[in-house]
Amino acid sequence: MIPVIAFFNNKGGVGKTTLVYHVAWKLADFGVRVLAADLDPQANLTGAFLNEEELEEIWLQPPPAGVSRTIFGSLRPLIKGTGDIAVTETRNMNLYLSLVPGDIALSSFEDELSAQWPNCLDGQERAFRVTSAFWRILQNTASQSGAQVILMDLGPNLGAINRAALIAADHIVVPLAPDLFSLQGLRNLGPTIRRWRADWKTRLTKNPEPSLVLPVGEIKPAGYIVLQHALRLDRPVQAYGKWMERIPHEYADSVLGTGLEITDGKDPHAIALLKNYRSLMPMAREARKPIFHLKPADGALGAHLTAANSAGKDFGSLARELLSRAGIQI
Repeated sequence: MIPVIAFFNNKGGVGKTTLVYHVAWKLADFGVRVLAADLDPQANLTGAFLNEEELEEIWLQPPPAGVSRTIFGSLRPLIKGTGDIAVTETRNMNLYLSLVPGDIALSSFEDELSAQWPNCLDGQERAFRVTSAFWRILQNTASQSGAQVILMDLGPNLGAINRAALIAADHIVVPLAPDLFSLQGLRNLGPTIRRWRADWKTRLTKNPEPSLVLPVGEIKPAGYIVLQHALRLDRPVQAYGKWMERIPHEYADSVLGTGLEITDGKDPHAIALLKNYRSLMPMAREARKPIFHLKPADGALGAHLTAANSAGKDFGSLARELLSRAGIQI
């Protein structure tokens, strides 16, 4: 099976989608075949990859028979009861990077997932098909595109859509900001993930159809990434250091359920600390490319070009570390 890395925090505003977008591009730069999957009903990742004309095509124009252009479209036969998941048509960014587009309509799948979750305990086949739909769509699509890794972007909540999405994940990366809100989010996130993992393990024993391959539901914590936010008048510099000191202990206690163990003076669960590249983001959005692909022709001159090159090194180190934690060699 193709490894799935989910980027998730139930606290919003931490730069999660921006992180997935840039990691996907950097892996593609390394020659790794990547499938980026937008499972956030807000579809912000899809909006980062595609322009308005492309969005109009996938959301408003009917696809070929038997094919879907979005993650929600792939679910339609299952939702309607006319079949199982449909074939997903990816959008190819280049030879190495493909996208499973998101869809605002995905939010309507929440109720069905909620209803079918308890039915798994009764051994109902449809319940398992619904609950495992995300994983089966992503595995089928990744196999067709030759992807070596799947990166999954999720919305900031602890609802049924994210439960089904995380069951499809082998690894989970938690983006954080150095503030009180992120730490409070960890206290909700950790116990919930452990409960979902245990609940799915129980349900797996009730699968009535041996030929239906289901996700293991590993949801293994890969670590956290701290994205520095720009300092504001209501966030004094002193607060930054205070929250940075608390993150390792809160992550170990809440997400791992263990005490913090420091190795060689470093927290082994800290994947990266990324700078704030706010001055480059409007430029990158206008050019429709990651910040480390910005060139002088895009307006990246002087200090901006230096910062763009620095971002490339930072995301390169981050991408390599994520591959290592997922057991993928390049």
